[in-house]
Amino acid sequence: MADTVLESRPDLNLDVVRDEIGDVRTEEMLVNMGPQHPSTHGVLRIVLRTDGEMVLEAVPHIGYLHRCAEKIGENVAPYQYIPYTDRMDYLAGMNNNLAFSLAIEALTGLEVPKRAQVIRVIFAEMNRIASHLVSMGAYGLDMGAFTPFLYAFRERERILDLFEASCGARLTYSYITIGGVTDDVPERFIDVCREYLDYFEPKIAEYNNLLSFNHIFVKRTANVGIISAEKAINWGLSGPSLRGSGVKWDLRKVHPDCGYDEYDFDIPVGQGLKGQLGDCWDRYFVRIQEMQQSVRIVRQALDKLAGTPGEYKHKSGKSVKLPKDEIYYEIEGARGQLGFFIQGDGSQIPYRVKARGPSYCNLSITNEVVKDCLLADVPAIIGSIDVVMGEVDR
Repeated sequence: MADTVLESRPDLNLDVVRDEIGDVRTEEMLVNMGPQHPSTHGVLRIVLRTDGEMVLEAVPHIGYLHRCAEKIGENVAPYQYIPYTDRMDYLAGMNNNLAFSLAIEALTGLEVPKRAQVIRVIFAEMNRIASHLVSMGAYGLDMGAFTPFLYAFRERERILDLFEASCGARLTYSYITIGGVTDDVPERFIDVCREYLDYFEPKIAEYNNLLSFNHIFVKRTANVGIISAEKAINWGLSGPSLRGSGVKWDLRKVHPDCGYDEYDFDIPVGQGLKGQLGDCWDRYFVRIQEMQQSVRIVRQALDKLAGTPGEYKHKSGKSVKLPKDEIYYEIEGARGQLGFFIQGDGSQIPYRVKARGPSYCNLSITNEVVKDCLLADVPAIIGSIDVVMGEVDR
């Protein structure tokens, strides 16, 4: 480049000029991406070491949302801790409630009524759809597409209306609790939910036409941020970030809880349709396909709920005593495997509580994927991993 500029000046003696300026060299530069950058999806700071437009290293700096969530769990009764789980992955609160409740129930041997199990499946899958809608819409924003964000939130609002009618909350629900759910579904819930699914399912094809198969979006995400199946496993990825690399692993099939083995659904995996297997586009498209599968599961659960009378909660859920034992229990959350380690000492207060958040583990691969890519590709890569910082920092 320097030689081209010099050669455009015939009035200069090039040998003299080169002797004066010497060799043209570049210097590495540190670029702070975040913690207020919109593409970091929360208060995440990533320090990028760059050489021109190339990223040589990416170091995540976390902890801005640390709230001692695990230590709080060691000072309150399990049913009192349910609202704190909502604040971890605040886009999928129902799934967080479910993971902690199942861990306590497995530790204490508490039996959950059949009707409560069906209700749990409905709300966990509806929350998965709502979470993936935010992921899809925000990812479109990262790539410069504004309209999909509006479409996604339009559909999500109707899901939140159903949640609000059932538990009174639209973001932090505390609905799934120890022994079942806090209340039965409201009147006409089944009919309204079916109407929504009939409305929502055709919208997925619209998202594909609007964003998934958009030429510019494909160019920005295909063959970018490639994670091989071996690398995904070695780095402990889970959820869509793992399945986007072609690994067919989903705890709803491998270790079914809440009767997931009674439902018919598929596990979408990346297939390299638009580029190399395991790229950003594959991870994104797995979430689009998962929304279709969640619709299938909810339809079956609604049919099952109509024919499953009985209690919606075990009456002793609030008064459980934890035995002198320990357990680790995990489920398939919206972003991957969400687990809780709980150790009891014979009282109602856990001795030790530890959460395994999928966003934290998925974020760990950032440097491995981002290095040697273009600076402009960093938002595409981070957005495809889909982290929620409340779950990372806890």
